[in-house]
Order: sequence, then structure tokens, then C-alpha cells
Amino acid sequence: MTKPPTQLAEELREQVGDRKSYLGVIDRLNKASVDKHWEAYADIPWDDPDFQVDPEDPRWVMSPQLDPLARTEWYRSQPVEVQARIGLWRVATAMKIGLQFENLLKRGLLNYAYWLPNGRPEFRYVYHETTEECHHGMMFQEFVNRTGLPIRGMPRSLTLLAQVAPWIPLISTELFFVFVLGGEDPIDFVQRKSLKGGHVKHPLEQTIMKIHIAEEARHISFARHYLRHRVPNLSGPQRRMLGVAAPLVLGLMARIMLCPPGPMVRHFGIPDEVVKEAYGSSEFKGQLRDCVAKIRDLMAELGLITPVNKRIWAALGIWDKPRVRAAAGRAATGRAAGTA
Repeated sequence: MTKPPTQLAEELREQVGDRKSYLGVIDRLNKASVDKHWEAYADIPWDDPDFQVDPEDPRWVMSPQLDPLARTEWYRSQPVEVQARIGLWRVATAMKIGLQFENLLKRGLLNYAYWLPNGRPEFRYVYHETTEECHHGMMFQEFVNRTGLPIRGMPRSLTLLAQVAPWIPLISTELFFVFVLGGEDPIDFVQRKSLKGGHVKHPLEQTIMKIHIAEEARHISFARHYLRHRVPNLSGPQRRMLGVAAPLVLGLMARIMLCPPGPMVRHFGIPDEVVKEAYGSSEFKGQLRDCVAKIRDLMAELGLITPVNKRIWAALGIWDKPRVRAAAGRAATGRAAGTA
């Protein structure tokens, strides 16, 4: 059995101004996937008595620092066992949505890999990532099963719409990897904040989160470096399309991950005014902006945020001043380096 990581893994961050440096990043990510990986049913002690899931365990009670619903008088007035069930429902829903997103991601990655010519280094990494995502899906679903709660995940209408996602690589691989980051960054933000703040009390949840963060650090790193390598070579119309599509994807994905699921609201009879109080608060709006901060910075770095599409970011509630400036001459440098 491989023990879960003791420290939270960080992304690989390197400049990829030329083809050689980009290939070096892929080589290091490939090696990391061989050296450090986990299997859902070999590396998580599901039958350990300490890992059993009791829906009324007070360790599932939500932290006010993480979920604005926990700051409402309505939530605090509920019996502890009800608070615990609501907290567990939130955790299980995040995992269910996570595995559904990763299902779409895996299908998209394989569509992307299908068309790669022989010798392309991305092929091997894509298969490493797909394998790791399969284990994530299994551990997420096993957790959901053990809660005994009627967790649905994404709304049905969105599930149907999302079926187009695996085909995005056939149109634009750059847009697909923006979609990848749109799903991975928000959940990574929430999980890191939860663990760093000591808000995760149950050992099973802790173990799953640590494994997920460790491997997602590689997946996120690949997507970011891929975009840094490819976007500078795009034409003007392609860049404008990506600049408009990015906030639309991010605004939707962030809300899916952070907003309360409708079935939970109905199951516990949470009043509409309580939902509005919690998720219309300035604290929640700040969390919404923060969870996409890294990819917003990346879009700014790549020169994809314009005065026009900035209005879309603002309208969707995910705009904040980027912490980086667009790299001068990046497009020209990228074209000189050649396409991937």
C-alpha cells in the first residue's frame, strides 16, 4: 500500500518559451506519474473502522470558513446530526460532480490522443493522466456509495449539455484545456483551502483529498504549460474566440462546484431566503472570484483578456484584477519557436 502524501503537492512551474523547455516539463510529469501514483482500492483502507462513514458523525459539520451556509442562523439552529448530514451531502456532491467532470475529461483526452502523430510526447502523459483520473473516479464513487445518500451530482440538463465537452479537442485543443482547468482549478482551490485550514476532520475525506491534490497538481501543470506553449501560436480570431469562451466556461464550472445542489436544498427544506443569504453574500462572491484566480492570471499572462471580454468576466461575477501582466512579445516569441 502506498501511503497518501503528507504534504500538499504543488504544481510544476517553469517557463516554456521554446520547444525544448516544453518537452522537459512533459518528461518530468511523466516521471512523476511513474514514481508517485495511487490506486483507489489498493491505497485507501476502506475497511478500516476509522474510515467508516456515519452520516450523523459530527466531523461532517461544515466550517463557517468554507461554506457560507454554515454561517447562517438557520444552519446553526439545526440539530448536530442534521448539520452533519448536510455537510456530508456537500462533500459527496463535490465528489460526484468531480467524477462526472473527470469522465468528460477522460473522454476528451482520449479523443485528443487518438489523433496525435507517432512520437508525440503528449501521448504518454495523456495516458498517465487518464489512468490516474480513472482511479479518482473510483474512489469518489466509492465514497458516495458509502454515504447512503441520494447524491445526483450535476443537474440533468447540464449533464446533457456537457456531453459535447469530449468533442471539443476536435475543434480546439486550447479551448479543451481551458475547460480542463475550469473543472480542476475550483475543486483544487476548495480542497487545498479545506486541508490547510484544518477543516477536514474525517480521515477518509482527508486521504482522498490528499491523493487527489497530489495527482491533480500534475494534471493542472500539464494543462497550464500546454496553453503557454500553444496559445502564442494562435491566429487573431482564434485568440479572440478563446478569450470569450474562457470566462463563460469558468463562470459555469465555478458555480457548479461552489453552489448548493438543488436536491439537497429540497431534501432538508432549506428556505429560499437562507440560500440567498448564504450564496448572495459578499464572502461567497469573493470565494467565487478566488477559485478561478490562477487561470484568470494565466489568461492575462497570455494576453487573452481584453476590455471587451473583461465585461463577460465581470458579468459572471469572476472578475478581479489579475496578479500578473501579459508577457510582452509572447505571441511573437511563440511563433518563432514553432508550433507543437
